[in-house]
Amino acid sequence: MVDKKYESLKIENIVASGVVADSIDLVEFSHNVGNCELNKKRFPGAVYRIPDPKIACLIFSSGKIVMTGIRNKKALADGLAIVIESLKKVGVKPLKDPRVAITNMVCSYNLGKYININKLSVTLNLENIEYEPEQFPGLVYRIKDPKIVVLIFSSGKIILTGGRNLEDVKKGLDFLEAKLATVL
Repeated sequence: MVDKKYESLKIENIVASGVVADSIDLVEFSHNVGNCELNKKRFPGAVYRIPDPKIACLIFSSGKIVMTGIRNKKALADGLAIVIESLKKVGVKPLKDPRVAITNMVCSYNLGKYININKLSVTLNLENIEYEPEQFPGLVYRIKDPKIVVLIFSSGKIILTGGRNLEDVKKGLDFLEAKLATVL
């Protein structure tokens, strides 16, 4: 059952990183795996694009990997399985237990009401916010625990980033809504 409170909460992107092998010959990997680019003059890693699930991977010779564009845990598992299989096909021995974990989640949420950002910027704790409407139309609010950064727009739409799991994001959202209830 979906909690009504969080029904507009949507995962927009998940970033995961970790280690999949002791070392990887990126030239060999990029030449033998489709959808993989290597340009060491511009970037030290290979960019491997997986079409389904649609994920972009940065793969480094150290065996480290950064995966982005992930929408859920199943896509992470499926994408990681594809990377491991691709490594095996080019003769790279992957770690028995690749250590890849979610490092950041970006979620969107609709508060369902207009927010007077000017008023909010004056009434919120000033050390945790940034609001410069000439630079960016949203208010940036940094929550300390859990460590979440929230972008608040006057339309009532918000972006939450920095969480490592949905529970952190929901805690950050609950904290934000409680804070907003005291100042709006």
